[in-house]
Amino acid sequence: MPEGSEVEIERVHETIHEELERGGGVLLRRIALTTALFAALAAITSLRAGGTVNEALRLETTATRLQAEVSDQWAYYQAKGVKGAVAEATRAAWLAAGKQPPREHGTKQERYADEQKEIQDQARALEKKRDEKEHEAEHLMNLHHHFAAGVALFQVAIALGAVAALTQRQLVWLFSITLGVVGIAFFAGTMLT
Repeated sequence: MPEGSEVEIERVHETIHEELERGGGVLLRRIALTTALFAALAAITSLRAGGTVNEALRLETTATRLQAEVSDQWAYYQAKGVKGAVAEATRAAWLAAGKQPPREHGTKQERYADEQKEIQDQARALEKKRDEKEHEAEHLMNLHHHFAAGVALFQVAIALGAVAALTQRQLVWLFSITLGVVGIAFFAGTMLT
Protein backbone atom coordinates (compact mmCIF):
# COMPACT_ATOMS: atom_id res chain seq x y z
CA MET A 1 0.00 0.00 0.00
CA PRO A 2 2.79 2.55 0.63
CA GLU A 3 3.85 2.23 -3.01
CA GLY A 4 0.35 3.07 -4.24
CA SER A 5 0.15 6.28 -2.27
CA GLU A 6 3.46 7.41 -3.73
CA VAL A 7 2.05 7.01 -7.21
CA GLU A 8 -1.00 9.01 -6.28
CA ILE A 9 1.16 11.84 -4.91
CA GLU A 10 3.19 11.92 -8.12
CA ARG A 11 -0.02 12.07 -10.14
CA VAL A 12 -1.29 14.94 -7.96
CA HIS A 13 2.02 16.79 -8.43
CA GLU A 14 1.81 16.32 -12.20
CA THR A 15 -1.77 17.56 -12.23
CA ILE A 16 -0.83 20.59 -10.15
CA HIS A 17 2.10 21.40 -12.45
CA GLU A 18 -0.08 20.99 -15.54
CA GLU A 19 -2.67 23.35 -14.08
CA LEU A 20 0.01 25.87 -13.17
CA GLU A 21 1.45 25.67 -16.66
CA ARG A 22 -2.01 26.05 -18.19
CA GLY A 23 -2.77 28.99 -15.94
CA GLY A 24 0.61 30.51 -16.72
CA GLY A 25 0.00 29.91 -20.42
CA VAL A 26 -3.22 31.87 -20.29
CA LEU A 27 -1.46 34.69 -18.46
CA LEU A 28 1.41 34.61 -20.98
CA ARG A 29 -1.05 34.74 -23.89
CA ARG A 30 -2.83 37.71 -22.34
CA ILE A 31 0.45 39.48 -21.68
CA ALA A 32 1.58 38.78 -25.24
CA LEU A 33 -1.70 40.09 -26.64
CA THR A 34 -1.61 43.36 -24.68
CA THR A 35 2.08 43.82 -25.39
CA ALA A 36 1.50 43.33 -29.12
CA LEU A 37 -1.38 45.83 -28.99
CA PHE A 38 0.81 48.38 -27.21
CA ALA A 39 3.61 47.80 -29.73
CA ALA A 40 1.23 48.48 -32.63
CA LEU A 41 -0.11 51.61 -30.95
CA ALA A 42 3.45 52.74 -30.17
CA ALA A 43 4.35 52.40 -33.86
CA ILE A 44 1.32 54.44 -34.94
CA THR A 45 1.96 57.06 -32.27
CA SER A 46 5.61 57.24 -33.25
CA LEU A 47 4.66 57.85 -36.89
CA ARG A 48 2.30 60.63 -35.84
CA ALA A 49 5.03 62.14 -33.64
CA GLY A 50 7.47 62.10 -36.55
CA GLY A 51 4.91 63.54 -38.94
CA THR A 52 4.01 66.42 -36.67
CA VAL A 53 7.63 67.37 -35.98
CA ASN A 54 8.44 67.25 -39.70
CA GLU A 55 5.48 69.49 -40.51
CA ALA A 56 6.45 71.86 -37.67
CA LEU A 57 9.99 72.11 -39.04
CA ARG A 58 8.66 72.80 -42.54
CA LEU A 59 6.47 75.59 -41.16
CA GLU A 60 9.39 77.02 -39.18
CA THR A 61 11.46 77.07 -42.37
CA THR A 62 8.65 78.90 -44.16
CA ALA A 63 8.39 81.37 -41.26
CA THR A 64 12.15 81.99 -41.45
CA ARG A 65 11.91 82.65 -45.19
CA LEU A 66 9.01 85.01 -44.60
CA GLN A 67 11.04 86.82 -41.92
CA ALA A 68 13.80 87.38 -44.47
CA GLU A 69 11.22 88.82 -46.88
CA VAL A 70 9.83 91.03 -44.09
CA SER A 71 13.33 92.32 -43.34
CA ASP A 72 13.87 93.05 -47.02
CA GLN A 73 10.57 94.94 -47.20
CA TRP A 74 11.42 97.08 -44.17
CA ALA A 75 14.88 97.83 -45.60
CA TYR A 76 13.21 98.83 -48.86
CA TYR A 77 10.78 100.98 -46.86
CA GLN A 78 13.69 102.73 -45.16
CA ALA A 79 15.49 103.24 -48.47
CA LYS A 80 12.39 104.95 -49.88
CA GLY A 81 12.27 107.09 -46.74
CA VAL A 82 15.91 108.12 -47.25
CA LYS A 83 15.21 108.95 -50.89
CA GLY A 84 12.20 111.01 -49.81
CA ALA A 85 14.32 112.83 -47.22
CA VAL A 86 17.01 113.55 -49.83
CA ALA A 87 14.35 114.88 -52.21
CA GLU A 88 12.94 117.08 -49.42
CA ALA A 89 16.44 118.31 -48.45
CA THR A 90 17.17 119.17 -52.08
CA ARG A 91 13.84 120.99 -52.34
CA ALA A 92 14.57 122.84 -49.08
CA ALA A 93 18.01 123.87 -50.39
CA TRP A 94 16.37 125.37 -53.49
CA LEU A 95 13.85 127.21 -51.34
CA ALA A 96 16.58 128.45 -48.94
CA ALA A 97 18.42 129.87 -51.92
CA GLY A 98 15.24 131.76 -52.76
CA LYS A 99 14.66 129.82 -55.92
CA GLN A 100 11.75 127.72 -57.02
CA PRO A 101 12.77 124.02 -56.88
CA PRO A 102 12.18 121.91 -59.96
CA ARG A 103 8.73 120.36 -59.87
CA GLU A 104 10.18 116.83 -59.87
CA HIS A 105 11.56 117.26 -56.32
CA GLY A 106 8.05 117.67 -54.87
CA THR A 107 6.59 114.82 -56.87
CA LYS A 108 9.51 112.52 -55.96
CA GLN A 109 8.88 113.06 -52.28
CA GLU A 110 5.16 112.31 -52.72
CA ARG A 111 5.93 109.27 -54.86
CA TYR A 112 8.38 107.93 -52.27
CA ALA A 113 5.82 108.46 -49.49
CA ASP A 114 3.17 106.58 -51.53
CA GLU A 115 5.63 103.78 -52.28
CA GLN A 116 6.50 103.59 -48.59
CA LYS A 117 2.82 103.09 -47.76
CA GLU A 118 2.59 100.17 -50.23
CA ILE A 119 5.82 98.65 -48.94
CA GLN A 120 4.63 99.00 -45.35
CA ASP A 121 1.38 97.21 -46.19
CA GLN A 122 3.30 94.39 -47.89
CA ALA A 123 5.69 94.08 -44.93
CA ARG A 124 2.81 93.90 -42.46
CA ALA A 125 1.03 91.26 -44.58
CA LEU A 126 4.22 89.19 -44.64
CA GLU A 127 4.60 89.60 -40.87
CA LYS A 128 1.07 88.31 -40.41
CA LYS A 129 1.79 85.25 -42.59
CA ARG A 130 5.04 84.66 -40.70
CA ASP A 131 3.28 84.85 -37.34
CA GLU A 132 0.59 82.40 -38.54
CA LYS A 133 3.24 79.90 -39.66
CA GLU A 134 5.13 80.23 -36.38
CA HIS A 135 1.93 79.76 -34.36
CA GLU A 136 0.98 76.68 -36.39
CA ALA A 137 4.49 75.26 -36.00
CA GLU A 138 4.35 75.84 -32.24
CA HIS A 139 1.01 74.01 -32.08
CA LEU A 140 2.44 71.07 -34.03
CA MET A 141 5.50 70.91 -31.76
CA ASN A 142 3.14 70.76 -28.79
CA LEU A 143 1.31 67.86 -30.44
CA HIS A 144 4.64 66.20 -31.14
CA HIS A 145 5.55 66.34 -27.45
CA HIS A 146 2.24 64.71 -26.50
CA PHE A 147 2.71 61.97 -29.11
CA ALA A 148 6.28 61.43 -27.86
CA ALA A 149 5.01 61.07 -24.29
CA GLY A 150 2.50 58.49 -25.55
CA VAL A 151 5.29 56.55 -27.26
CA ALA A 152 7.34 56.59 -24.06
CA LEU A 153 4.38 55.28 -22.05
CA PHE A 154 3.80 52.50 -24.58
CA GLN A 155 7.48 51.53 -24.46
CA VAL A 156 7.46 51.33 -20.67
CA ALA A 157 4.20 49.32 -20.81
CA ILE A 158 5.83 46.91 -23.28
CA ALA A 159 8.92 46.56 -21.06
CA LEU A 160 6.73 45.87 -18.04
CA GLY A 161 4.82 43.33 -20.11
CA ALA A 162 8.09 41.52 -20.77
CA VAL A 163 8.92 41.60 -17.05
CA ALA A 164 5.43 40.28 -16.26
CA ALA A 165 5.88 37.45 -18.77
CA LEU A 166 9.25 36.49 -17.34
CA THR A 167 8.14 36.63 -13.73
CA GLN A 168 4.53 35.60 -14.40
CA ARG A 169 3.42 38.32 -12.00
CA GLN A 170 -0.08 39.50 -12.72
CA LEU A 171 0.42 42.71 -10.71
CA VAL A 172 3.29 43.77 -12.98
CA TRP A 173 1.10 43.02 -16.00
CA LEU A 174 -1.72 45.16 -14.55
CA PHE A 175 0.72 48.04 -14.10
CA SER A 176 1.78 47.51 -17.73
CA ILE A 177 -1.86 47.71 -18.80
CA THR A 178 -2.35 50.87 -16.74
CA LEU A 179 0.58 52.61 -18.43
CA GLY A 180 -0.63 51.40 -21.81
CA VAL A 181 -4.09 52.86 -21.16
CA VAL A 182 -2.51 56.18 -20.19
CA GLY A 183 -0.52 55.99 -23.45
CA ILE A 184 -3.78 55.41 -25.33
CA ALA A 185 -5.25 58.45 -23.57
CA PHE A 186 -2.28 60.58 -24.68
CA PHE A 187 -2.61 59.32 -28.24
CA ALA A 188 -6.39 59.76 -28.44
CA GLY A 189 -6.33 63.13 -26.71
CA THR A 190 -3.65 64.41 -29.06
CA MET A 191 -5.47 63.10 -32.12
CA LEU A 192 -8.58 65.00 -31.06
CA THR A 193 -6.62 68.25 -30.66
